[in-house]
Amino acid sequence: MEDKDREHPQAHVDIYEKQPVPFGLVRFGVAPDHPEVKNVINTFTQTAHSGRCAFWGNVEVGRDVTVPELQEAYHAVVLSYGAEDHRALEIPGEELPGVCSARAFVGWYNGLPENQELEPDLSCDTAVILGQGNVALDVARILLTPPEHLERTDITKAALGVLRQSRVKTVWLVGRRGPLQVAFTIKELREMIQLPGARPILDPVDFLGLQDKIKEVPRPRKRLTELLLRTATEKPGPAEAARQASASRAWGLRFFRSPQQVLPSPDGRRAAGVRLAVTRLEGVDEATRAVPTGDMEDLPCGLVLSSIGYKSRPVDPSVPFDSKLGVIPNVEGRVMDVPGLYCSGWVKRGPTGVIATTMTDSFLTGQMLLQDLKAGLLPSGPRPGYAAIQALLSSRGVRPVSFSDWEKLDAEEVARGQGTGKPREKLVDPQEMLRLLGH
Repeated sequence: MEDKDREHPQAHVDIYEKQPVPFGLVRFGVAPDHPEVKNVINTFTQTAHSGRCAFWGNVEVGRDVTVPELQEAYHAVVLSYGAEDHRALEIPGEELPGVCSARAFVGWYNGLPENQELEPDLSCDTAVILGQGNVALDVARILLTPPEHLERTDITKAALGVLRQSRVKTVWLVGRRGPLQVAFTIKELREMIQLPGARPILDPVDFLGLQDKIKEVPRPRKRLTELLLRTATEKPGPAEAARQASASRAWGLRFFRSPQQVLPSPDGRRAAGVRLAVTRLEGVDEATRAVPTGDMEDLPCGLVLSSIGYKSRPVDPSVPFDSKLGVIPNVEGRVMDVPGLYCSGWVKRGPTGVIATTMTDSFLTGQMLLQDLKAGLLPSGPRPGYAAIQALLSSRGVRPVSFSDWEKLDAEEVARGQGTGKPREKLVDPQEMLRLLGH
């Protein structure tokens, strides 16, 4: 948005958001103990204060207003609603109590309204996370971090209460492939290795022969693998050995394992383990696939969190959607066969990359839109913009939340956090938010 604003001095941008509050994934996805990642909120806030940008929360596109209605009101519409579904495991037993998606778990501790009913049962001693990406590491870290280290963050009061009672001592992160294919980054791994009160469990056997293979891989992957290798095979120094010996909690990476079934407890009422197929790798480089060897292994646990990826949903029947790839078919952000409609982020290219990647991606889509404007491919003449949409929303009983409304909610959150030394205490109930605004 900022980029477009600078390049086109007459542009006016309205942002529509399903939640009553702004910032999306930065507020509801970034871990509470990573406050520095949330600094991007300052840039968003500056943009929202511009006279040519407006935020309208509590408006669900596809339900409260349709995409064709938006297209009628504006010269161009950009869809950047991300990937809000998790990929299902599609294995027997995944509906058992004690199994949930990492996405819902993250939403729960970050105050996403739709996940507040989750109430995960942390009374077991072992949790298994299926997946080896940054989200899997986030969840493992939150499960194992001493609660007193979290109480100065913006984690929700309810989540902190549940984590204080947690009996989880061991977390396994399970991946179908090997150490060279993990999807997390070195910063997150380093943080995990140094986590207070927790020690890593890595099997040196998984790393045999890796020293030679590392030579050919790109530098970021090389540094990441070297850190894994050192942690798995080198004897820690006296200080680190003492730290690990006193740790009451542990986490480990289990490689070459593919989930086949969630095993029920004897009474069949909850999850008690995961049956894993042992795999081996076939193919080279990016085409490396995990194929089952025929061996099986059962891993007992009381909590199973699946973190095998995200997928986007279709937002409106009028918008083309590739359900196999989970993206809106597009060329460089231009939606196929729908002039004036654009997309950006995960709904454009699938659920890969971090916040920085997605920002770059949005700048590219913005440039395409401006090119089309210069080339005369967008409707000419005035468009009513928000005035037309406001009338539609009003007739449908929908009350949008403006950015100045958000600033009132923001002040309330900050005030509620002050008493306990937190940066804020997030409001988690949309009805309460609207009541506070007198809606």
